[in-house]
Amino acid sequence: MKATRFGRNAAIAVIAAGALALTACGSDNATGSTPATQAAAGVKVTGTLTGIGASSTGAAMDAWKAGFASANQGATVQYSPDGSGAGRKAIIDGSAQFAGSDAYLKDDELAASKAKCGADGAINIPVYISPIAVAFNLPDIKELKLDAATVAKIFRGEIATWNDPAIAALNAGVTLPNLKVTPVNRSDDSGTTTNFTDYLAAAAPEVWTDKAAGIWPAALKGENAKGTSGVVKTVTDTPGAVTYADDSAVSGKLGTASIKVGTEFVKISAEAAAKAVEAGKAVDGRSANDVAIKLDRKTTASGAYPVVLVSYHVVCSTYETKAVADLVKAFESYVVSDAGQKAAADAAKSAPLSKTLQDKAKAAIESIKAKA
Repeated sequence: MKATRFGRNAAIAVIAAGALALTACGSDNATGSTPATQAAAGVKVTGTLTGIGASSTGAAMDAWKAGFASANQGATVQYSPDGSGAGRKAIIDGSAQFAGSDAYLKDDELAASKAKCGADGAINIPVYISPIAVAFNLPDIKELKLDAATVAKIFRGEIATWNDPAIAALNAGVTLPNLKVTPVNRSDDSGTTTNFTDYLAAAAPEVWTDKAAGIWPAALKGENAKGTSGVVKTVTDTPGAVTYADDSAVSGKLGTASIKVGTEFVKISAEAAAKAVEAGKAVDGRSANDVAIKLDRKTTASGAYPVVLVSYHVVCSTYETKAVADLVKAFESYVVSDAGQKAAADAAKSAPLSKTLQDKAKAAIESIKAKA
């Protein structure tokens, strides 16, 4: 399959608030009808949908669960933020009906998913775009400028103090403290780690010699904590500490780094993350209904922030029963709708899906079917 760009519409557009239109999938022909037809019928889904996965999308997930439940009395979504790796394992072994993952399924995971998800396996549906912050705890400093090589050296333990010449050279006029650098990484199998190390491996290969992976390299020293909230709390409690985390979780006394892209330093924002996704391409070898995106970590596009994650809901292409398929379709249809994307943006500072990406996600959701 030839890779194609997802278009230039990924930049954020202002989304007008409107009535919450959810897919009502309880009708006899629900799996084959459009969200508008189902909503007009006034039939609501019921039951409990179980998901496991990424902790980075916690704020967005809370908003999605509340919005969906309020319009579908009798339908609830349970979600356990155990990490992207745990989520992908759960959809593969059938212990969850959807997974939240900050990394799309690898080829071997896709093959393994066919046992529970039918001949076409599981599919990746993008639901959330967010920048990953390089967040630090330094007295009286809220912003720093860093390039990829310097970030890599910090997290490899090659820079011992914050007034190191490499950091100072990028931050003229900033009084840097002679304070120990304490890098903090995720202890769990994390899609945020996958995306962060993917950026470092691509943008600073001469320093970051490890491959991108969801599990932090065991040979590297530093502190670790479980989940997004865990690493943020550790850094908040530790002067001189630094971590990588979804920007929605970073607040309080923590500062964040602007990242060098081309000849400029780009400040972290949802808009800048969306611009980076513009440079992404479809992953080769996937089905037409799989919307996995290969990001260009070395982009030099003006205003793009390349330390970005696209979080997916990984769902089965085929479920055992029509009731489960309809419930999955109803929830995911809300998540990728204008209302669902606005709810996430308001709660988590995420970038709404572009119209092009939104249309691809809707088509993927409509393709979900049931065995019986």
